[in-house]
Amino acid sequence: MECPMSSPVRLGVLISGSGRTMVNFAQRIAAGSLNAVIPIVVSSRADVAGVQRARDLGLEVEVLPRKQFASMEAFSDAITAVLGRYDVGLVAMAGFLSMYRIPPQFHRRVMNIHPALLPRFGGQGMYGHKVHEAVIAAGERESGCTVHFADNEYDHGPIILQRRCPVLPGDTPDTLADRVFEQELIAYPEAVNLFANGRLKVDGGTVTILG
Repeated sequence: MECPMSSPVRLGVLISGSGRTMVNFAQRIAAGSLNAVIPIVVSSRADVAGVQRARDLGLEVEVLPRKQFASMEAFSDAITAVLGRYDVGLVAMAGFLSMYRIPPQFHRRVMNIHPALLPRFGGQGMYGHKVHEAVIAAGERESGCTVHFADNEYDHGPIILQRRCPVLPGDTPDTLADRVFEQELIAYPEAVNLFANGRLKVDGGTVTILG
């Protein structure tokens, strides 16, 4: 039996770059296939395409440049204050490249997506093309993406779901990135819907999908 749809989750989106994942969320919300609303987008940089893309979509944007804060704790406190003002129920890191110290009130309410099959090819400094370069250099035949609940370590926390794709002969970091991103466009909204509809149970480091 399918779980009934609950009220849309209030999704706070954290970006540091192009905002493509944020755009995907917004498009799926508009199409009625993502059970969420986006009351606020927070960017750690002012000079990225994602800021303008958010504004073009009519989304509220707060820019909190990391370099303007004396410490990671001060930066994190500022993010938490913004999220609190907009009554955010779930935080989605969408290409967010700064460490965000997750406060107790957002425990198991922060998701991240990584462009590889964690726990491999993750950790500090492993983002973007660096991940795809490492996958190709390791001779992997398969890659993909991982959606997980974030904690206060890079690319760490209970895995919600993964989607896979092949690594093909002759792949470059660009061609592999495109193939992985196709899977990200599916996986992240799926994970958000599972959360919004109350279908995720976390026991220790394991996520169970209910229903």
